[in-house]
Amino acid sequence: MASILDEVLKLIPQPEKISDSVFEGANIVLYTKDRDFFLNNNGVIIKVVDTLKKRVELRPDPAISMEQEKAEEMIKKMIPPEAGLGSVIFDPQRSMVIIEVEKPGLAIGKQGELLKEIKTKTFWVPLIRRVPAIRSKLIENIRYVLYENNDFRRKFLNSVGKRIYGGWTKEKRNEWIRITFLGGAREVGRSCILLQTPESKILLDCGINVAATTEDKAYPMFDAPEFNLKDIDAVILTHSHLDHCGLIPALYKMGYEGPTYCTAPTRDISALLALDYISIAQKEALKPLYTSTDIKTMVKHTICLEYEEVTDITPDVRLTLYNAGHTLGSSMAHMHIGNGLHNFLYTGDMNYEISNLLAAAATRFPRLETVLLEATYGGKDDILASRKECEKYLLEIIKNTLANKGRVLMPVLGVGRSQEIMMILERAIREGLIDKIPIYVQGMVWDVTAIHTTYPEFFNNTIKRNIFHKDQNPFLSDVFKQVAGHKEMQEVLEEKSPGVIMATSGMMVGGPSVEYFKAMAENPKNALVLTCYQGEGSLGRRIQQGEKVISFPKGEKSEDIRVNMSVHTIAGFSGHSSRKQLMQFVYNLDPKPKRIIVNHGESSKCLDLASSLHKIHRIETNAPKNLEAVRIR
Repeated sequence: MASILDEVLKLIPQPEKISDSVFEGANIVLYTKDRDFFLNNNGVIIKVVDTLKKRVELRPDPAISMEQEKAEEMIKKMIPPEAGLGSVIFDPQRSMVIIEVEKPGLAIGKQGELLKEIKTKTFWVPLIRRVPAIRSKLIENIRYVLYENNDFRRKFLNSVGKRIYGGWTKEKRNEWIRITFLGGAREVGRSCILLQTPESKILLDCGINVAATTEDKAYPMFDAPEFNLKDIDAVILTHSHLDHCGLIPALYKMGYEGPTYCTAPTRDISALLALDYISIAQKEALKPLYTSTDIKTMVKHTICLEYEEVTDITPDVRLTLYNAGHTLGSSMAHMHIGNGLHNFLYTGDMNYEISNLLAAAATRFPRLETVLLEATYGGKDDILASRKECEKYLLEIIKNTLANKGRVLMPVLGVGRSQEIMMILERAIREGLIDKIPIYVQGMVWDVTAIHTTYPEFFNNTIKRNIFHKDQNPFLSDVFKQVAGHKEMQEVLEEKSPGVIMATSGMMVGGPSVEYFKAMAENPKNALVLTCYQGEGSLGRRIQQGEKVISFPKGEKSEDIRVNMSVHTIAGFSGHSSRKQLMQFVYNLDPKPKRIIVNHGESSKCLDLASSLHKIHRIETNAPKNLEAVRIR
């Protein structure tokens, strides 16, 4: 494989027609100055793909692409007005043009006819991108970073490809696979697993425990002897929650230069969460772990994959991401290691249930020997109510609170749960189940919701149908009111009219939810509804456990807040599987694994789930501690 580009050229009858051949990650891109060959190569490229079983793409050499101004003018005439054309951005290094539209289907045309026409007339390769239904400065900035650095991206992706196809650099006689837990073992928070083979070192997630009370429990254990940042070939990010993504920008600050693999929504939301993390640290007079420049560096090094898109990421590891059902773009990472030596599935956080927003986690894989399974709600007592029961309970709380002339505060995670609850409330108001009241949305929730409107293809089939065929996007309802900053927040508090306030953070460890709590807690007419996991040591957990007086620092003194508002916990909206769902997930896995390793749960839950799975399925299970290394082959 060391000379795979030479092998490609050997398979082309007239190799002189190829002006350049490069890597884009695991993909191979050929450039040609021959217009006729570009438009019709008589199946030559298809034969190359069939022979090598690799993705090979033919593009026009930049020398034959139409002048940008003329091409833009022609594209604007060709895209139908009803498609809602936005920006037209050229990537001259790769002969690509990014066309942003409100309705991608209309810009693609039947069976891609419009794209073919653009290609034929301009000799640019068109890529269609959806304009968010809700404008997001963050998405605009991310796209700008990528477009602005297209020369860097081309060189970076080529270097990734050279590493993938550079051949084995270690001897293969003693093949082995080992995973070491640098965080997230028998705990929730700072998920970080190091996967090692004689050839590769891959980091699976790299997060922060935001609820940790001491620094030694907040971050992954990078002082482990196995870990050396210079040796890391790739990072795989399963989803965009801080306990999985929060420290990745710091890796780039510390000198990591390799790729991070994830879905596009995960990239965008992770960047937003990292920016929010910096903002909260600054407000609390703490020194942030990284800067916005490090976040931009992360974005520039991200390689986005679709679900079930197979790609090599090192010479001996092939990655496929599958839907995890946990949050928008969340994925389970399936790794085919050592040319069939072993198949390993890391579930990350997963939900084996069709939610109001997402499909259930996937259970069918080509091959499977070892599974690393989360256990957030894996204990025997983790019996969660159904989503319908939770919806009914939530609406009852809201109706009763409104009848008492009070308001409902819902501290939410910016990602996933909040968007599902927004959908539930919008539908309840539309169907007359509760009065039409304002739903105030503050913190990153609004930006994350905008990102949701950019990637509706990641929703479950019901929501996709409503958006694509009925043009009904629940997130665009006029019941939602954005609260943009402190001044508007004060106006909401002073208004005192009935309503629901959704604000981050979900564990109440900073952010506007804490400020709203201080202002609302002492009024018994108000209600606090906790819908997400409350980490040990978090303010949310303390309130959940019944603390009635909370002290907050105020200058050199402290301020005591009495908790007179009613407090409700609704666990059934979780993006995690219940104990029963975890059991069902394992039962439905196809093929059946030979080993299950349990992590991402409090110690008792991990041990309990591992024991139960062993008894039921008669397979090897264990629940390692942090810093333990497990040889899986």
